[in-house]
Amino acid sequence: MAWRELGKKGIRASLTTDLTSRLRRHGFTSVSTVDDIIKSMSAAVRCTPDPSFMSRRFDFYEALTKESLIRCYHASPELFARKGNDESFGLKTPKKEKFVKRDSKAQPPVEAPYVPPKPQRTTKPISDKTIEIFEGMTVVELAKRTCESISTLQGILTNVGEKVDTEFDPLSMDVAELIAMEVGINIKRLHSNEGSEILPRPPVVTVMGHVDHGKTSLLDALRQTSVAAKEAGGITQHLGAFVVGMTSGASITFLDTPGHAAFSAMRARGAAVTDIVVLVVAADDGVMPQTLEAMAHAKAANVPIVVAINKCDKPAANPERIRIQLASEGLMLEDMGGDVQVVEVSAMKKTGLDNLEEALLLQAEIMDLKARIDGPAHAYVVEARLDKGKGPSVTAIVKGGTLLCGQYVVVGSEWGRIRAIRDMAEKLVEKARPAMPVEIEGLKGLPRAGDDIIVVESEERARMLSAGRKKKFERDRLIKIVEERASEEQDKKLSVGSKKKFEKDRHMKIIDERAEAEQPEESEEEPKRVEVPIIVKADVQGTVQAVTDALLNLNSPQVFVNVVHVGVGPISQSDLDMAQACGACIIGFNIKTPPSSVSLAAARASVKIMLHRVIYHLLEDIGNFIVDKAPGTPETKVAGEAEVLSIFELKGRSKSKGPDVKIAGCRVIDGFVTKSGILRLLRSGEVVFEGSCESLKREKQDVDTVKKGNECGLVIQNYDDFRVGDMVQCLEQVIRKPKFVSSESGAARIEC
Repeated sequence: MAWRELGKKGIRASLTTDLTSRLRRHGFTSVSTVDDIIKSMSAAVRCTPDPSFMSRRFDFYEALTKESLIRCYHASPELFARKGNDESFGLKTPKKEKFVKRDSKAQPPVEAPYVPPKPQRTTKPISDKTIEIFEGMTVVELAKRTCESISTLQGILTNVGEKVDTEFDPLSMDVAELIAMEVGINIKRLHSNEGSEILPRPPVVTVMGHVDHGKTSLLDALRQTSVAAKEAGGITQHLGAFVVGMTSGASITFLDTPGHAAFSAMRARGAAVTDIVVLVVAADDGVMPQTLEAMAHAKAANVPIVVAINKCDKPAANPERIRIQLASEGLMLEDMGGDVQVVEVSAMKKTGLDNLEEALLLQAEIMDLKARIDGPAHAYVVEARLDKGKGPSVTAIVKGGTLLCGQYVVVGSEWGRIRAIRDMAEKLVEKARPAMPVEIEGLKGLPRAGDDIIVVESEERARMLSAGRKKKFERDRLIKIVEERASEEQDKKLSVGSKKKFEKDRHMKIIDERAEAEQPEESEEEPKRVEVPIIVKADVQGTVQAVTDALLNLNSPQVFVNVVHVGVGPISQSDLDMAQACGACIIGFNIKTPPSSVSLAAARASVKIMLHRVIYHLLEDIGNFIVDKAPGTPETKVAGEAEVLSIFELKGRSKSKGPDVKIAGCRVIDGFVTKSGILRLLRSGEVVFEGSCESLKREKQDVDTVKKGNECGLVIQNYDDFRVGDMVQCLEQVIRKPKFVSSESGAARIEC
């Protein structure tokens, strides 16, 4: 019966197939032999022979299979009786799932070639990466330095209108810069001297030091002029360049830098373009903050230093003390085994100038200064200003090559054609050679001080370079603003989180210590910060930057100085309109008085205009203006003190007047006592009670204030336990304003 059940389930066919494969695997390759064995076994099962025969058959079967498949055939009848139980035979039935109707609209598969995704390059320029470019570099070399593919650079070349046949064709520095700007990488130009005429050039010497140590006076003594007497306030506030013919016949280019703390950027620019730094130190004053700053600028630019100890003719002069101070600051002097020359001079008596000249020429000879004469010029902007008759005018020093009149130049992000070249005596010249300071006219816009001047071959190339630099500058500026805002928001979130945590811990501590006390507020009010918008106008680009930096240093927790606009030149109507729109004040430094129409319009619009010619007066005026705008910090102050001399008690008062009252008879010994103030009662120097004043009388008259030396009677609300000898302090809430502080070096700040 078991085999019949198996046949019903379809097991017989599978068993036959399995036995056939296993018999052939064991050597029964003949088809007839396999069929005979299967038939004999089937007949034996059908005939149901004796048990011995069945055992022999099944032993033979086990010998063939050598596996435990017989358990399927010896299963209990109860398992076979279960209908639909296919899992008993090793068959897994699929689980029934919910029927889902298929979409009848069959869509054929879309056959499309695989396109790998293009690597997305961020639009943010890699501001911290700078590559060096040179004349004649190939596309392959530029691709290696920019980490871009050759095809990408060739596409950029096509967009800028350049035709390059192969990737090994040489490129000019202008084209290489255009490509680098497109991929967002900063560049540094390397000017090669191969094939050019190299000749000795005069040294460029920068005079640096602390304010009022005699830098300009020393230059006046060297060049036989009196520039210091013409300076506003008697101090130098501009970066000047001069060519001085020495008594030995040699010529030296001098740069005069301001010594005031606000002109740090000017000193840094002077150190960047110079060959030798003359560090002027007053013999009667010593090493000051700007002296140390000048030393730091010279060391950062890797420029040798020659120390000039000035004012040695004064009675209080002590040159040895200056040497010790300089040595203690890390300056290795020749007198102490170093290589820094020290010269004692006097600008007023004109002594020691020959020794200074000898020291400078010796240092220049050691450095073996040379430069290429032919080829396109490379110059450095020392100062830039806007002249009413000439337009944008640039003071520059040529580093290499020859600058010719009529050439197209790119200065920073501005461009133009040189209309005129003037020397420092304002005489027209046709060309400028290395180490020669000149004034250039003909630019389309005003560049920034510190920009490089490069000569290009055509007007089209100048326009393209200028447009590319402006685009990159604006992109970098916007990215910097976004990064600053993101960092401010992150800092604000962190500060808010830490503040909440601190407040939570403080609240928990208060609750634990004083369970019955009232809960304090969740957060304290943040201190208010007032914004002061300012517009800066100055005579030259360098002073604009100096005044702007000095104003930004006046920022405090209460006042935020926002320089909304800067410019070079006189105050115009557009500046007034901008100031009126944003509520700003206008600062004019070393410029002409605005026209009467602008002054009247400013008075009608309530726009404040501050004009100054000396940086000290400017910082002091704007500092006081910022202090007035600051909201201040509220604090409690002791306005006066009174001593209790006697005690009076009023009894038997009517119900309308209230219960009995104790009055303290006092004499004011310091300051004044007011009825609106808070009174603090002190006994033996300890605070006994603090409350408001309920009544204050003098000679039976109600008064609001009692001054020093007068007697009065007072009643403190909810307190009557007075004793003779107690002290009563009158407290008042005052607003403490910030304080403007200016040091001797000129550094100004706001202290809150």
